[in-house]
Amino acid sequence: MMSNATVQVKVWAVLTQSFKLPMAFVRWMITKLVNPLLMSIPSSRKMAGEVIVGKNRRKMVVGLGNPGMHGSRHSVGMAVLTKLAEHLGVSDSWRSDRHVSGEVIVTEHQSINLVLLRPKLLMNVNGVSVAKAASKFSIQPENILLIHDELDKPLGKFGIKHGGSARGHNGVRSCVDCLQTDVTPRLRIGIGRPTGKTSVDRHVLGRFSQEEQKVLDSVMQQSLDVLLTFIRDSQPQSSPAEGSKTPRKRKERTLSSQQGTTTEQNQN
Repeated sequence: MMSNATVQVKVWAVLTQSFKLPMAFVRWMITKLVNPLLMSIPSSRKMAGEVIVGKNRRKMVVGLGNPGMHGSRHSVGMAVLTKLAEHLGVSDSWRSDRHVSGEVIVTEHQSINLVLLRPKLLMNVNGVSVAKAASKFSIQPENILLIHDELDKPLGKFGIKHGGSARGHNGVRSCVDCLQTDVTPRLRIGIGRPTGKTSVDRHVLGRFSQEEQKVLDSVMQQSLDVLLTFIRDSQPQSSPAEGSKTPRKRKERTLSSQQGTTTEQNQN
């Protein structure tokens, strides 16, 4: 039996092909119509499962992706998050939470109350899950780290971006829309652009080859240091005042898993 996520993917594919709707229009329709609709559905905090108690600092790490499509390039954020859960020794603690439309782990790491989130909605509406989890666990947007795939970085490289525009990534755009701010830091995992006549959609929804998976394994291992630094850092990476209302340049740290080098690039 197909999962709900798989059914959703196939429905969108049928709609797009049957009515010959351009993907840009479909994405716009999701962003403008589905995001607000899902966000308007109230959730009951009393029956929302686990909650965080105490006064420790709170942070959340989110792996963006398409549920039911584990192993695809577009869901690499979920793979990295799964690796983090294994490193923290909590990989058996995933629990489905329908009130945030996702799977969550609530744990503590070095006096930090930590939430790990894998949305169970399609990538283009991942932000609904992120915003609902942020509300439920009382976590500020600047204390949420998004992990996602990045076409403009070759496989083998990854980097931190401290807020700013979504740069064409629909999952990040959904998070910005639903959180109503762009201050969330992001760990961008390079997947590279397609070669030959392969379309972008087919490329991102495709799976990594065996050789690519070896490179990705190295990236995931090294990215753990970045994730742990974010979790332990006592200072937020940015503040609401530095979000979309302040058009300034931000630095993005780019790392290579193959050469171990670090560069700094200015990003709008």
